[in-house]
Amino acid sequence: MYKEKKISVVVPAYNEEMLIEHTLRSIPDYIDKIYAVDDGSPDNTFELIEEIAEEDRRIIPIKQESNRGVGAAIVIGYKRSLEDGIDIAVVMAGDNQMDPVYIPSLVDPIIENRADYTKGNRLMKAAHMRGMSYWRRLGNSLLTLMTKISSGYWNIMDPQNGYTAISRKALETIDLDSIYPSYGYCNDLLMKLNVFSLRVMDISIPARYGKEKSKIRYGRYIIKVSWLLLGNFFYRIKMKYLFLSLNPIAFFYLAGFILVPVGLFLGTLSHPIFFKDLLSLPILLLGLQLILIAMLFDIQINNQNK
Repeated sequence: MYKEKKISVVVPAYNEEMLIEHTLRSIPDYIDKIYAVDDGSPDNTFELIEEIAEEDRRIIPIKQESNRGVGAAIVIGYKRSLEDGIDIAVVMAGDNQMDPVYIPSLVDPIIENRADYTKGNRLMKAAHMRGMSYWRRLGNSLLTLMTKISSGYWNIMDPQNGYTAISRKALETIDLDSIYPSYGYCNDLLMKLNVFSLRVMDISIPARYGKEKSKIRYGRYIIKVSWLLLGNFFYRIKMKYLFLSLNPIAFFYLAGFILVPVGLFLGTLSHPIFFKDLLSLPILLLGLQLILIAMLFDIQINNQNK
């Protein structure tokens, strides 16, 4: 136990036979349960997990017969944490990229009731980004902006950081079965937390790159996750500001997203210049203004929930 709280670590792993042993052996003694989830690896990852589990009874080997994705693997660990009465579940990848010395930094704000979900942030300090490639930084920055808009957490950075901790309360609140199963689960999870106004906090943690190789291909990944984030944005507005609270923000957004394309459409028609200037442009500008107003109120409401 840690500060009278039961802590688990969920370790999703896919083809990590080179690094999984060091990852598992580095997890501190105060951790109560370690759910090592092999995501259908064709290599010897699961066999190594089973061998280490014979020495460390905290380790629960879990094998998925097929590769379902890192998000699906983490959800399995989350569900087992709930079944075992865990208070806080930490996620550490099986590639030894996440230094366990920072686990207290992630769980302390939850224990102190200052957050429901904490996540690492490699972008707070320039020194913490050492080893991160230029393209990785660029892709991360673009995804950060899109995730801010989609999730409503305008205070967060580095949304792709998978080093996280989540409270039992949060796990019981959100629908775990609906979490995106592949890369992008972390962006999806933020949206689901925001719908219920759960508190998210960034923790400055340096990147630690070594022998591991990123399985994310940022070009294709950004395109794929962009559609996820767009859908998540509309889902969040619908759930948070229509179904759960009936807030005018939803109507500002709705009117804005209707007026902008209408204004653009009218501007392309073969009308006299008088008609285009006095009708299409004002409609377009009004739509943009309504979206910006809604966004400002959205930011204000979410800042109050920090």
